[in-house]
Amino acid sequence: MKKCLRRYGWLRETISPLFFLLHFFVALPLFAAPVQATGPPYLSTVLELAHQKKLYQERYWHILLHYKRGLFGTRSLIDDEAFFLSKEGKHNPEAELNATIRAFFRNGDDQSNPSVCKFIARYTWLKEQLDLDPSQLPVPECKRFTELIDQIKPESVSLIFPTTYVNSPASMFGHTLLIVETASKSKLLAYAINYSAVTQETFGPLFAIKGLFGYYKGYYSILPYYAKIQEYRDVNDRDIWEYPLNLEHEEVIRLLMHTYELNLIYSNYYFFDENCSYQLLFLLDAARPSLGLTDQFNLWVIPVDTIRAAKKSGLITGTFYRPSKSTKIKHIASLLPQDGKSKALSIVRGELKAEILLEQNIPKEEKIRICDLASEYLQYLYAKDEVTQKKYTNLFLSILQARSKLGAMDENEYHIRRPTPPDEGHLSNRLSLGFGIQERDLFQEVQYRAAYHDLNDNDKGYKEGAQIIFGNVALRYYFPDSKLRLQGLDLIDIVSIAPRDEFFQNISWKVRTGLYRRVLADDRDDLLYRLNPGGGFAFEDGWKGLWYVFMETELDLGPDLQDNYAVGIGGSAGFIGKVTDRWKIHLFVRDIYYGLGDTTNSLELAFLQNFTITTNTSLTAKVSRNRSHGSHQNEASLSFGWFF
Repeated sequence: MKKCLRRYGWLRETISPLFFLLHFFVALPLFAAPVQATGPPYLSTVLELAHQKKLYQERYWHILLHYKRGLFGTRSLIDDEAFFLSKEGKHNPEAELNATIRAFFRNGDDQSNPSVCKFIARYTWLKEQLDLDPSQLPVPECKRFTELIDQIKPESVSLIFPTTYVNSPASMFGHTLLIVETASKSKLLAYAINYSAVTQETFGPLFAIKGLFGYYKGYYSILPYYAKIQEYRDVNDRDIWEYPLNLEHEEVIRLLMHTYELNLIYSNYYFFDENCSYQLLFLLDAARPSLGLTDQFNLWVIPVDTIRAAKKSGLITGTFYRPSKSTKIKHIASLLPQDGKSKALSIVRGELKAEILLEQNIPKEEKIRICDLASEYLQYLYAKDEVTQKKYTNLFLSILQARSKLGAMDENEYHIRRPTPPDEGHLSNRLSLGFGIQERDLFQEVQYRAAYHDLNDNDKGYKEGAQIIFGNVALRYYFPDSKLRLQGLDLIDIVSIAPRDEFFQNISWKVRTGLYRRVLADDRDDLLYRLNPGGGFAFEDGWKGLWYVFMETELDLGPDLQDNYAVGIGGSAGFIGKVTDRWKIHLFVRDIYYGLGDTTNSLELAFLQNFTITTNTSLTAKVSRNRSHGSHQNEASLSFGWFF
């Protein structure tokens, strides 16, 4: 996902030759010398040969047209009519093949953008398969594409993964994009190929709902990679992981050809399947069709899973880590005492001049760290538009002047230890089997979670304090009554616990909706629908634990409630800590007073422990006590979780 929201105007920016190549070729002359065809007989021969070889059934043809088989037959995932030359092209590969071949022979073709350029990937493949004689075509080649490729000299491709950004529904699972590196050898001068939904929607829940049902159009776009780094790393506080790919030169060219012909072509964007990450896989399959990456996903596509699929296919050759600006600031701050952090903040606020710092009686190394921290934090605030350009310029220059008088620092001083790469964390789906006791009743429980990480799971490869759950269903079998019942269904359960400190005044938040059981009058344990949003604050202590507190509201609906509903307000507080790398604990209390509808006070206390066995297996122990309507319910359980 990314923040899969990119403005459509970005598609029209004129930034680089490659951007012109992929986004402005419609408006540029292609300088292709027209040659008159010899007539229909050769076209008939070519069409007959294509039919004999059944090219419309070939895998590569289906890749280039984005054809997939579904419940109602074959269809293309491209929704833009401009992508098809046949009216039946979206559902009929053979009709589209015939229309494409005929277009190459069309004398009245637009000379500024002939079909051999508009559909250059199709043309190149068909030319090879049918041994086409270019001299028989009105336009034999796309010289503009060749000239630009010669000028840019693309050499390699990397798959890029900006980590999760929970504050955006489009980016909560992370995002993937591709970068094309050129002869410059600098990744910062590379070009980023991105697919994203086009929308001006700023209300997250509405975006998520519309995205579920394909109400947005998605487009491919090209931007300089440094612009994407600024957006993800400096503005959105997202670490970036780069995965170099072992594509050969010919495969890189095929990838660019397919991107070229997808210029200004849209597909309906779907949040869970036809999303940012999945659509990029078509480019990789076009480059190397033997990968079959788009065939490996059906119901949903999570960005990190596409990284795993590419790695499993042997496409990935290494990993490179780019820490975010906020990660770097936190690292430098960790090297300073509290007084040093305060001095850095005072410099940024204009309360302490950097030159005065040089006169203070503190170690030189500490002065260097204070100046460097002030410099990094000031740049961060400027990227966030929290300081004016005038203030930024004056302060930044004064800090640099002071810093220059202190000399060089050991280059390893600010080395940030590389965390576990996202693809090496636990997998996205989880199946849990467990047993427990509720009061005096024994039960067995099975849970299935479609996606993808909760607060109690091991954090390696994931963002600490971030919980993203979709489609978690729990079934219980109680022995005394021999009953199998639905214990709960979490449709959405998202928690962002972001610790606050002197530099980052983060707001934590949560939203949960689905079915759950709560004790009602007469000790009934009934299934209710709930909607539970909340907001609050979190802090991190020296034991590397997270303390959090939330103010919450809740709406419960159910036929067993008085007036069929209950509206409440309250809060929760808890602590999440790591005893070891494999042992994690979570203690929390939650109290909600329902003042409307079915009135009562509901109190929940719980203590959870998670023991990681392997990356994809764990044991979870839970003890809880619930009180509602004057009744108490005690419960203890142990479950084994398997990620797959």
